[in-house]
Amino acid sequence: MDLFARKPVGWAMSHSPDTKLAAKALTMAFESRGRPKDVMFHSDQGSTYTSRNYRQLLWRCQIEQSMSRRGNCWDNSPMERFFRSLKTEWIPTTGYRSFTEAENAVVKYIIGYYSQVRPHSYNGGLTPNESERRY
Repeated sequence: MDLFARKPVGWAMSHSPDTKLAAKALTMAFESRGRPKDVMFHSDQGSTYTSRNYRQLLWRCQIEQSMSRRGNCWDNSPMERFFRSLKTEWIPTTGYRSFTEAENAVVKYIIGYYSQVRPHSYNGGLTPNESERRY
């Protein structure tokens, strides 16, 4: 998530929450933003983000790594809030029938609803897309 306008810019889904999954999401974010310089990636201290492979990817992309304090979810509150919104606003309580259905629905939420329709108090009531456009 780009914290400027609270816009999701990289994501991935998998049956396994591992380094490969996180690397895929980071690569998408890095490419979608035009391979930016002087950026920071913030995460918790999970093994995914502290793994050698993930840290090497950050180094290759010249992205500075920042990590939350151990056991402090407030350090990563924008992402925690995003996942809460996704779960309460979009994901059905009965779940999805297939991985493909879940993936399609989550992408629709991120690209369609969350970024284009949903107002954000952080953006003064603007959507992430509109906030970026006005900048």
